[in-house]
Amino acid sequence: MRTSITLDKQVRIEEIQEKIREKLGIKKNNISFEFHQMPNYVDLDLMTTSPIHKQSFLLHSSEGRDKIEALELMLKYVNNQLYIEDSYTIQWKLVGSDKIHQSYFRAKNIMDALDKFYFGRSVNSVITYSVQLNPIS
Repeated sequence: MRTSITLDKQVRIEEIQEKIREKLGIKKNNISFEFHQMPNYVDLDLMTTSPIHKQSFLLHSSEGRDKIEALELMLKYVNNQLYIEDSYTIQWKLVGSDKIHQSYFRAKNIMDALDKFYFGRSVNSVITYSVQLNPIS
């Protein structure tokens, strides 16, 4: 019985992850769902990886009582909130590299865009040239 419940949960987790990937139009190898078990909840960081420069950035974080609830909240964000937020372009390069890249973020404000950009990396590992609020199309 316990194995059946565990298997059902895993199937549901995979279903929601697939819905999120489909909605975003991102291939499976360019998106990662990073779960962090806390004492009273599960934190989920959704990371996307650029196929061009192979760097990963935070798309959004959510938290729930378990993995399924955290994923359901992430799916709700992707379906309802993502495109309400402003779009930002950040020009940057890795320290020691001469190649300048552009990455795009949906965020509530410029600080939120920078938080997503720097999430999981040292501020000393990247040189940021510009952060621009993109015009509404």
